[in-house]
Amino acid sequence: MRSLFKVWQRAIVLLTVILLCVVCVGCSNTPSISNNPWKVITVPTESNLQDIAFTDDKHGWLVGSKATLLETTDGGETWQPRTLDLGEQNYLFSSVSFAGQEGWIVGEPGLLLHTTDGGKSWEQIPLSEKLPGNPNMIVALGSHAAEMTTDVGAIYRTTDSGKTWKAMVQEAVGVVRNIARAADGRYLAVSAKGNFYSVWEPGKEAWEGHNRNSSRRVQNMGFAPDGRLWMLARGGQVQFTKPDNPDEWEEAQYPEFSTSWGLLDLAYRTPEEIWIAGGSGNLLCSFDGGKTWQKDRDVEEVPSNLYKIVFLTPEKGFIVGQRGVLLKYQGSSATA
Repeated sequence: MRSLFKVWQRAIVLLTVILLCVVCVGCSNTPSISNNPWKVITVPTESNLQDIAFTDDKHGWLVGSKATLLETTDGGETWQPRTLDLGEQNYLFSSVSFAGQEGWIVGEPGLLLHTTDGGKSWEQIPLSEKLPGNPNMIVALGSHAAEMTTDVGAIYRTTDSGKTWKAMVQEAVGVVRNIARAADGRYLAVSAKGNFYSVWEPGKEAWEGHNRNSSRRVQNMGFAPDGRLWMLARGGQVQFTKPDNPDEWEEAQYPEFSTSWGLLDLAYRTPEEIWIAGGSGNLLCSFDGGKTWQKDRDVEEVPSNLYKIVFLTPEKGFIVGQRGVLLKYQGSSATA
């Protein structure tokens, strides 16, 4: 009986070793890009960075936790801290957006800032105490106009520099994990628990809810350049809606098999080149519209979670991350 137990014990150990080898092989099979196009930029803060925006090719702003506000005048190569007199409240600056010299910053708790001179001066605009939730995203739409969302899915628009706001939806959708806006004005919101998502279109009075299409919780969602949706789910899953039917999803992909790193954001540099960022410096790229994936292993050395990818143009892009990590796109990458 004891000898039989030892045989089973050895078999279990052997099976475990085989499974571990399979996992390692799966991970190592992700090819590497031959040229890392991202440069680590030294930023004078250890705050968690949240968003980035530019007034022109050279002049830009970077925002983050602990009321972090940084300015660049050389296209993002160097950054200088800027301090605003906002009292003793420790604000989280979550979003910044510019249309020319007119810009906006929102944050929590209940913060809205506005500038008309490229950020030389900022005005704090009071928000109603009845505002549902805290502002979490702002999009500059041109002269005096912007759209603002809150962390419970309320959407508001102003056309008079923030003096008055019009509610675009009749009811908030509930606490959201993240929210995204398409160029045509559509919005996507992922629920805080990642168990469903909602879509809103201009002219509609309410959000349209959708259940997630698998057992994996949704991490983030957004819009592709052609109007399709993309989805990142727990366990390193990536999915796109079908080109000919936006209500149906293509088969799920796993760019890095059995990875333990969460995927946090996705962005298109061109209609065919897609970047995905995640935890622990994880950065993946597809050069064929998401059919196959390569890994940027040089960035693995960056000890940070990479929160958000922003391409202002195909040639100008940034990745913002944890503890003051900022990556700048330097030039075209190449497949392995």
